[in-house]
Amino acid sequence: MTAKIAILPGDGIGPEIVAEAVKVIDCLRGEFGLDCELEQAPVGGAGYEAAGEPLPADTLALAGSADAILLGAVGGPRWDSLDRPLRPERGLLALRSELNLFGNLRPAILYPQLAEASALRQEVVAGLDIMIVRELTGGIYFGEPRGVRTNSAGEREGFNTLIYNEGEIERIGRLAFDIAAKREGRLCSVDKANVLEVSELWREVMEALARDYPDVELSHMYVDNAAMQLVRAPKQFDVVVTGNMFGDILSDCAAMLTGSIGMLPSASLDADSKGMYEPVHGSAPDIAGQDLANPLATILSVAMMLRYSLGQGELADRIQRAVGSVLDDGLRTADIHTHGAERVGTRAMGDAVVNALRAGA
Repeated sequence: MTAKIAILPGDGIGPEIVAEAVKVIDCLRGEFGLDCELEQAPVGGAGYEAAGEPLPADTLALAGSADAILLGAVGGPRWDSLDRPLRPERGLLALRSELNLFGNLRPAILYPQLAEASALRQEVVAGLDIMIVRELTGGIYFGEPRGVRTNSAGEREGFNTLIYNEGEIERIGRLAFDIAAKREGRLCSVDKANVLEVSELWREVMEALARDYPDVELSHMYVDNAAMQLVRAPKQFDVVVTGNMFGDILSDCAAMLTGSIGMLPSASLDADSKGMYEPVHGSAPDIAGQDLANPLATILSVAMMLRYSLGQGELADRIQRAVGSVLDDGLRTADIHTHGAERVGTRAMGDAVVNALRAGA
């Protein structure tokens, strides 16, 4: 059966990096038997320019009908003056919410070829392989009420609501336990249960779930300590599960342990493993259009798409091996460049991955 993939390039460097990922998909279609069709649509700032809103109705319809979605990045200073509901980031949040993409998987893997690029000593990060499972459609980013009001003293004050129900916690917990059971069998749940009632409930639900997973070791850690431990001794973690805001912060922290946020993919899944796949970095408008962006995170997002949504684990492995081969050859974009390596641009890096795929056939 032909898989339908929605391609949403977005803003800034999004179109450039997605173009390189599409090269990889086209190679898999033409030479490795991947049966899929691609359809492109605007989102974010590009959606606003095309239809006056960051998530046009046609884009949402395409995403809803697709088997998987590949997203570039959204946002940029060009749209910062828009009213909040019209800003590019609202399109991304709406996609996650409308498609019920509640489970965000963000791996932090250090390729051995890039150990020198990490800000930490090599012995601290060598062999790093963490999976952060972030709840994506609840918590403070979506809680109501929210807004800005004038209080009794005549001052403006902003307010947001942090809220999770048992069902939301249980479904992200089960996803994390299932992933941990297939890895090293260690799951660390990160919360702030010493001060937040929401986190007290979070911890109670995680403890109840643990009884269904006797082969997974569950531990708990406060979010401030988790941030410190990620920098002090990151290899103590296998799988981390946490809420929306904590996961947003910790996954970016973990990303920099790997040397560059430009290397890391992500998946956002619904209950049926339909997913949206995107690099964890932003739209980087300062380098857009200059052939400087690193496309490897987007290409590796395609590998995650093949593995989690399209049932093509062998092709996912091929992509990962091709990326490793390119790094072995010493090719580096600006963000991961070190002394002695060959610096290449966005397009050349994408071409190199395609060539490595063909060579490894």
